[in-house]
Amino acid sequence: MSYSSNELRQLFLKFFEERGHRIIPSSSLVPENDSSVLFTTAGMQQFKLYYSGKKDSLKDIHLELGEPLKTTKVTTCQKCIRTTDISSVGDVSHLTFFEMLGNFSFGGYFKKEAIYYAWEFIHQQLGIDPERITITVFGGDKDVPFDEESFNIWKELGLEGKIEKGNREDNFWGPTGTEGPCGPTTEIYVDGIEIWNLVFNEYYQNTKGDLSSLPKKGVDTGMGLERLCLVMQYPHNRTKTIFDTDVFQDLMVFLRQNSLSPDKPYAYRIIADHLRSSIFLSAAGVLPSNLGRGYILRRLLRRMIRYAHLVNMKKEWLQPAIKLIVDKYSNFYPELKQEEEIYKVIKEEDDKFQQTLERGLKELRKLFSKLENNKETMVSGEKAFYLYESYGFPLELIEEVAQQSNFQVDKDGFEKKFQEHRKISRAGKTKKFGGHGLKGDQKYSEVEKQKVIRSHTATHLLLAALRNIINPDITQKGSDITPERLRLDFSCPRKVTPEELKKIEDWVNNCIAKNVPVTSYETTYDQAVADGALGSFRDRYPKKVRVYTIEDEEGNIYSKEICAGPHVKNTKDIGHFRIIKEKSAAQGIRRIKAVVEP
Repeated sequence: MSYSSNELRQLFLKFFEERGHRIIPSSSLVPENDSSVLFTTAGMQQFKLYYSGKKDSLKDIHLELGEPLKTTKVTTCQKCIRTTDISSVGDVSHLTFFEMLGNFSFGGYFKKEAIYYAWEFIHQQLGIDPERITITVFGGDKDVPFDEESFNIWKELGLEGKIEKGNREDNFWGPTGTEGPCGPTTEIYVDGIEIWNLVFNEYYQNTKGDLSSLPKKGVDTGMGLERLCLVMQYPHNRTKTIFDTDVFQDLMVFLRQNSLSPDKPYAYRIIADHLRSSIFLSAAGVLPSNLGRGYILRRLLRRMIRYAHLVNMKKEWLQPAIKLIVDKYSNFYPELKQEEEIYKVIKEEDDKFQQTLERGLKELRKLFSKLENNKETMVSGEKAFYLYESYGFPLELIEEVAQQSNFQVDKDGFEKKFQEHRKISRAGKTKKFGGHGLKGDQKYSEVEKQKVIRSHTATHLLLAALRNIINPDITQKGSDITPERLRLDFSCPRKVTPEELKKIEDWVNNCIAKNVPVTSYETTYDQAVADGALGSFRDRYPKKVRVYTIEDEEGNIYSKEICAGPHVKNTKDIGHFRIIKEKSAAQGIRRIKAVVEP
């Protein structure tokens, strides 16, 4: 039987819910509790602290839920972004955005139950013929022994003769980022395509690569929804790809119909993948820029725009293409319902890049001609950085164009220039950064200083309220506090409604009325983030940071932020909080001004 992607997603979640797992919503693509990665790359990422033993799933607050998981068994369909293979997208298998179906156990069940669940789902629930299935298990190496237990469990299920032993590279997973839980894996293949990876977290790998045994063994599985769609919708047909499934089918047809050039499947696949990723990143509050996450979004969009240019897409193709994707996913991912705001972010970058694309390409062609005349084949790092800074060409785009004309790019030279530029930029920003509102060059009276301190704690509560009421992905983009008022800039692609502003105001005042203590402690930035603290300006913090926590006696955390202080000792000292204005501060950034009153 063939299932649609929506049906498969729901079948999976329901299957595990019926077996005692709690369905947990997908976490944001921008991880709040993991500084080791730019984006959420796996389903287990939001649960990392439960595997390491730093958090207890039964009683500790889950950062995004705002309450404990209250169970050791959960299941999710997680939005993921992986960007290591952007330049490979365009072939028949690579994606940057994908959905990962997973079931997880933190010290509950282990290998036998996990393998039995997987077999029951793919064989009995989905009806996949065992003849189509092969299995791999970890074969062992000098550090970790052969996973004989998994091997024997698959034999019990009648798969003997279809089990292969894999090496460290293929059958040992993790950690995400530079450190974390990891362990041997057993993989399930259908028609030769890997669809499901069952990870058995037995170890913790530190930043040096050393392994130690975890106090609680855990299960972390991941099955790519797009690959599952392929093997279910086109059984035995190895000529079909994920771009033929219902995940992409409508979009691919649309792109062909709106292209004025001969059919170029490679280009359509790039456009389809990068547009989908960009929509989800925009919905998560990421804005195109030249650094960090914003740089990845800009890189995706500009590569997409370049290939749309290559296939001569019709002038008004972008908005209906975005609508196709939003309509497909918004019922499951409601943040995509902000369609107009998402379109504005993407369209603005499209407009900017279209203006520079032709000028930049002309400049490149001139450069290639000069190099050819001089019998040279290398674009210098300095020239590449000039194109990056003057025309917004990411290094990868310069490399792609150069490669097509048989030229190379001095990547090391480019990186050197880029770091020099970044160092200068950071120095400028540090001079402007005021931190907590008590700037040294301002002479406040004692009364004024106290009002600034009260407003400062209120600003933390305001950010927490925005994340609770509007979107947990909201991040601080800047603040300014004076004795007269506080101002907070935050990521949000739309206007905050009057009804929402009232709820935010009430949320803050409710916390103030509860007389919640404000405490602080000192630690490293990475440990603070691992503890669940927000920190929006990593590059500006010293090695040791201070974490301010607003937490009541029952363990409910209202706010936890890295901050230089100072703050009030108790929320009752803030007074009454009142919002006086909400407006746009920049593309995708809103601004709230508020006051604290006696």
